[in-house]
Amino acid sequence: MEVTEPVARRILVTGGTGLVGKAIEKVVADGEGRPDEEWIFVSSRDADLTSAAETKALFEQHKPTHVIHLAAMVGGLFKNIRYNLDFWRRNIHINDNVLHSAYETGVQKVVSCLSTCIFPDKTTYPIDETMIHNGPPHSSNFGYSYAKRMIDIQNRGYFEQHGCRFTAVIPTNVFGPHDNFNIEDGHVLPGLIHKVYLAKQNGSALTVWGTGKPRRQFIYSLDLARLFLWVLREYDEVEPIILSVGEEDEVSIREAAEAIVDAMDFRGELLFDTTKADGQFKKTASNAKLRRYLPGFQFTPFRQAVKETCAWFSTNYANARK
Repeated sequence: MEVTEPVARRILVTGGTGLVGKAIEKVVADGEGRPDEEWIFVSSRDADLTSAAETKALFEQHKPTHVIHLAAMVGGLFKNIRYNLDFWRRNIHINDNVLHSAYETGVQKVVSCLSTCIFPDKTTYPIDETMIHNGPPHSSNFGYSYAKRMIDIQNRGYFEQHGCRFTAVIPTNVFGPHDNFNIEDGHVLPGLIHKVYLAKQNGSALTVWGTGKPRRQFIYSLDLARLFLWVLREYDEVEPIILSVGEEDEVSIREAAEAIVDAMDFRGELLFDTTKADGQFKKTASNAKLRRYLPGFQFTPFRQAVKETCAWFSTNYANARK
């Protein structure tokens, strides 16, 4: 008779059907999971996390020992500009409900997901973890940014007042399979992948919004998922940690578009609509803290990750979020 190890950790992942949740699910299934871990992936269909009662019921139902908190109202530049108040209110409710339910039900550790857009707009580069609260975020997405910053404040409060091990990670621009490929509301890379797909279908030119000059650090969702497992299991600080490729791996929007064009073998014209806003020129983040902990971590090369994401989108076009 096979002896099954007792489950030492029940890990609840909120936002479990999104870009990062699906990536974590895949790396866990592909051999990174451990026998003493039970993984539970939930989405907005399982509970409305803006409701305190529904959030508490979810925690009482699953009784997690650990939580990876990914759920959020998210969107690209143009959606943020239109709905800053909604981004603030919904995310504040979600985060407060999740963290408080975790505290009330005795969860041992919570790892929440922040974003580099939370950093001050006027800053020196590269940005590091100590600089989060050093000035207002970019005005285009202040609602989302301030709501995300408050997770860091709450983590400190729960630690100081109750001794809770609640922490947060700050990834740079995440992309990969299961992203939202919506051209109007999505983020830059999946939006471009969808545009190239359509331009190729229609035999039309590819028009990129903005000048193509802004620079970004992109992290492949599967790399981020592997790092999330490390943070959950090994990282003991309450202070957040930036999860990113190095500063030297920053690419311009033009270079990103060219990588997609190559991956999808698009032969048409590449145009830039300079009447459209660029957003922040750069948000270069330092991954020095991550490298101190994990000097040998191997990131998937950008062009390979783009190729895999384009292939996933083409294969799953009918069902992809778009």
